[in-house]
Parts: sequence; C-alpha cells; structure tokens
Amino acid sequence: MNLNEQVKKYIDDLFKEVGRSQQLFDLKQELTTNMHERIKDYKNQDMTDEEAFKEAKVSMGDLSGLVEDMREVGRQEAKKEVYDSMTNRISTGGIVIGVMVILFGILMTFSMFFMGIEPVAKSGTSIFIVIGVTVLTYSLLARETKKKYAMNQVRAGLYALAVGLMLFGVFVAITSGLATGELFVAFSAATIFLVFGIGLLVLLMLTEKMDRKK
Repeated sequence: MNLNEQVKKYIDDLFKEVGRSQQLFDLKQELTTNMHERIKDYKNQDMTDEEAFKEAKVSMGDLSGLVEDMREVGRQEAKKEVYDSMTNRISTGGIVIGVMVILFGILMTFSMFFMGIEPVAKSGTSIFIVIGVTVLTYSLLARETKKKYAMNQVRAGLYALAVGLMLFGVFVAITSGLATGELFVAFSAATIFLVFGIGLLVLLMLTEKMDRKK
C-alpha cells in the first residue's frame, strides 16, 4: 500500500462511523492535504515513508473532537433530510387535497345553478373553494423546491390564513347579498374578514426578510 492509500485509509477509518455531509467531505480533504504536507516535511528529514507516516499521525494530535463534531453534523443532516422529505410529502398531499377540494367546490357550485333551489344554497357550496385555496396556499409555501427553500410553517400558515380570510369575506358577501338582496348588507358582512385578511397579508409582506432562493 503506497502513502496515498495509507493516508486515505487512515482518514477514512477515522470517520467511518460518521454520516456523510458536505462538511465532512471538506474536512477530510483538508486533513488529507495537511497529512501529505507533514509527510513531505518528515521525508525531507531523511525519514522513510513508514516513519514519516507514523510521525505525521502523531503530529496531527487527537482528532476525536473533530470526529465527534462531524458525527453530530451527520446526525443533523440525516434528521434534516428525513424532516424535509416528510414535510414535502405532507405538502404534496396538501396540494392534491387542495386542488381536489377546489374542483369539487367549482363543480358543485356550477351544478347547483341548474337545480331549482334557493340562491343562497347554490352559492353555499363555494365554501369548498375557500377551503381548498387556503390549503393549497399553505402547501405550496411550505414546500421545498429545487429553486426555493420552504417557508417557515408558522409563516406559511399565516399567509394561508390571510388568503382564507379574504376569500371567506367574498363568500360571505355573496351569500348574504343573495339572501337579503341588499348590497349594503353584503359589504358590511364581508368588511371585517377582508380588512383582517388584507391587513395580515400586508404585514407578512412587509416583514418578509429572508430570501428563499437557493
């Protein structure tokens, strides 16, 4: 086994129980380069390859602290991968459910208009559209993509709430307007939901500090 193979085996054996990560790869590259430089210095002192390799190992000191650090990094990376994978699966399910609920609401609302029932009942099924869009908003924002990191779940939930409140305001306006035939009642009923929804959305947009682009 030549010196290159010995150094590689020594470094690999040190971190053999450590999970892979970018940090570990960079550290192993750095340690390998460092060892080769030390070996070269010792060989310049008329040491054999074997002697230079042994002295280089001794001069590197105790690396157990680095090994433990990298082990912790590996654990965190593994947890992050599991968490991200699980979060994206939940997000994917939310997107599918959101789209299905929206389509159900649209189709039911259209079909109701062909039935001889009260106008309020006809528009009532559009609540499914409100629910579907709210779920879809959260699921899209909380999803990590190739170009963007996922938004914080609490913040994504607040964005979804803002959108849901605004849409619910429109829903209330339509149903109350159809029930009473009064435009004033429709606007009055929707005002509180629209004001809170728009206010929350503006607040979230103004306090957005993190760029999610990768």
